[in-house]
Amino acid sequence: MKLMGIDYGSKRVGVASTDEAGEFALPRMVLPNDESLLRKVLDFIEENKIERIVVGESKNLDGKPNPILDDIIKFADTLSEDGLEVVLHPEVYTSMEAQQIQGKTTMNDASAAAIILKSYLERKQ
Repeated sequence: MKLMGIDYGSKRVGVASTDEAGEFALPRMVLPNDESLLRKVLDFIEENKIERIVVGESKNLDGKPNPILDDIIKFADTLSEDGLEVVLHPEVYTSMEAQQIQGKTTMNDASAAAIILKSYLERKQ
């Protein structure tokens, strides 16, 4: 099963996906969070035959929702309305973790999405 990971941010959205076997999470791209976001995500899903989407559920360390969580849920709901299987997966500081691993690059948000997806895969095993 091929999966997609999303690190949703107010300015940028990181995208990752698994290999064909659904075993490895790979950073794919960073998209601007603008009016074209949904179309680009849907195109990626179709082109890559994605079967499940894992969206990072952003909360504070105390478990309370971050201000961005409402937008994340709305985005996930929109994808679900298109008949896609979407799951929210807890994530904390994945963007900072990605930056610590690779330094600051234009792909940090995609790497954060890969970290979310990798965490999801590990929990499923």
